[in-house]
Amino acid sequence: MSRRLFFIQCLTLGLTLTSQSLLAHGPASHAQKPLIREQQPWGIAGDATEVQREIPIRMTDAMRFEPDRVEIRLGETIRFVHNNTGKVMHEMVIGTQAALAEHAEMMLKFPGMEHDEPWMAHVEPGGTGEIIWTFNRIGEFEFACLIPGHFQAGMVGQLIVR
Repeated sequence: MSRRLFFIQCLTLGLTLTSQSLLAHGPASHAQKPLIREQQPWGIAGDATEVQREIPIRMTDAMRFEPDRVEIRLGETIRFVHNNTGKVMHEMVIGTQAALAEHAEMMLKFPGMEHDEPWMAHVEPGGTGEIIWTFNRIGEFEFACLIPGHFQAGMVGQLIVR
């Protein structure tokens, strides 16, 4: 094997491992990271002391959320409490339709990718999770499970902020 080919293979492997570690933003790192309140088109991370309403969201292996449509008042801080009643991992990710579709495509390429952004919650089978989010933008947004195959099977819900 030529030195050049060996160098290119090493470089490719290094870039692959680095990109996967950057994309794998999992629960362990989430516990250690302080919450960063960064404005998104669909709102901003909420403060637990400002929660105005709690909304239970059931995740099922039928690839559905219950409820799959939620109406929210502008400025409201919501605590979504996720209950995964299934036997496989599910998640809830809030975003615009375009952002979720783009992220779902990335998940197909990197299926082990996990989440620790404040608008995302990965929930083990039989487990619970939560997202606290302040909806400070009017619009129609979505939430989805972006685990490969789940989004494609229709595991999507609507968020209407008025």
